Amino acid sequence: MAGLEGRTALVTGGSRGIGRAICVRLAADGADVAINYANNAEAANEVADEVRALGRRAEVYQADVADRAAVEAMCEQAVGDLGRIDILVNNAGLGSAYVNRPKITEATTEQYQTLLGANLWGAIHTVQALVPQMRAADRGDVVMISSVATEGMAPGYGLYALSKAAMEAMAHTLAKEEREHGIRVNVVAPGLVDTDMGRALVSALTGHDDVDMRERDASSPFGYVCEPADIAATVAHLVGEDGRYITNQKIRVNGGGF
Repeated sequence: MAGLEGRTALVTGGSRGIGRAICVRLAADGADVAINYANNAEAANEVADEVRALGRRAEVYQADVADRAAVEAMCEQAVGDLGRIDILVNNAGLGSAYVNRPKITEATTEQYQTLLGANLWGAIHTVQALVPQMRAADRGDVVMISSVATEGMAPGYGLYALSKAAMEAMAHTLAKEEREHGIRVNVVAPGLVDTDMGRALVSALTGHDDVDMRERDASSPFGYVCEPADIAATVAHLVGEDGRYITNQKIRVNGGGF
């Protein structure tokens, strides 16, 4: 292990998919990890066991990131338990399929609020809770997991795209505001990834519930669908020493195309 020793990360939505891969990769590189989850405690504890098996400390925290009070309590406890948080990865989020991909003009206020709560407000809540204490660290990093959907703007994905686009706008402003404090802020934008959310997207597009991502390998860039580990590797680069001069950037991890 090398590169992140002495640093501590909080990863929202860390119990599965991209979040799980990020937790394990940051631990492999030497960081202790606070793992946030919304509902699946068993899965979150499995990730914690993986982190501990790598010789790093792991703590697990339940919180709906859309709930400000829950996020503030989680962050206060995590800082108390681990001493500080100097890497924040805002990964928790909901996809367009979660609200059945309504058109902009037909979506309900509840549908808008659901995606904005998870994808935008969750990031705002964690940033407000953790960035102030990050300023005392030698270095701080905030990484937002967004999506190439903010550029595609496809019909039926408007609610998702606008929630992620707003998060990106917040991230780019935050990067400029916090640079003087040694904090880097970057955005990672995956395309299709082999996760539960990715399979739900393919299911919505094809109308088939039983999705086999391997069937999409041949038509994907480089002959395979992106894996969560590919996203985690990009996050690890950004928050590691090799990424020390990178801030206010959006990196697309999609094989070069939507």
